Formats: sequence, C-alpha cells, structure tokens
Amino acid sequence: MSKATAAYPSPRLKELMAFAMAKEQVEVEYAQYVKNPNRHLYLMEEAAFIGIELKGATHCEIRHIAVAETSRNTGTGSRMIEDVIKRHEVQEIFAETDVDAVGFYGKIGFNIKSLGEKYPGRERFYCAKTLPSK
Repeated sequence: MSKATAAYPSPRLKELMAFAMAKEQVEVEYAQYVKNPNRHLYLMEEAAFIGIELKGATHCEIRHIAVAETSRNTGTGSRMIEDVIKRHEVQEIFAETDVDAVGFYGKIGFNIKSLGEKYPGRERFYCAKTLPSK
C-alpha cells in the first residue's frame, strides 16, 4: 500500500473514488487528503484505496474506502484496514456508512450501531473497532 502524493488523482483513481463518494466530490476530497496533515490516502495499486483521518494519537476515522469490482471478496479491504492500524498504531478505528457496507465491517470485527435515518430514506451506521492496548 502506498500513500497518494500526486497533486491530482489519476483518471483510474477518480473512477475508484467515485465508488465511495459523489463523483462531483472526488477532486475536492482528494485535495483534502493532499493538504490536510491529519488525512491520508493510501492506494493498493489501481485496485483499491482507503482514506483516513487521524483523530488524535490513537483514533482513526475511515473517511472513504473502495475496492474495484474485480478485486472484491479477496480480503483487500480488510488488509488495507489492518495496514492503517499498524502504520498509525491505532487503538480505535471507526467509520460511518450505509447498509451496503455494514456486512463488511461486521465480518471483520467492527461493532455496528444504527444512527437511524440521517438522510431522507438512508439509514446510516456507526462501525467501530477497539483494539487491545499495547
């Protein structure tokens, strides 16, 4: 997994990022990853990415994560999360998501809590995983 450092996302990365956010937001969000020292965008070749925001010394929010359709169900998403945990020595990692990703987070040990319908017709979920202290 490598950190994104280019000034602008490649066309392939833009396409991949659109799986995790509105297409119109891709360049704005990418710029935040480049400019904000607490945000990091990691790429797994052209097949997947994870965008995080550090929330203190040991807490991390998964802001965006996506895996290309051809690479799904191969453990790529969970490997990226494990790498982030190790790289940043995270003790708690969390994400807010919709029903489409709840199964993924539950399968890899996250606790799931419904936040209710935060947006019209869209239930949101808070997914969190606390790791043992070292």
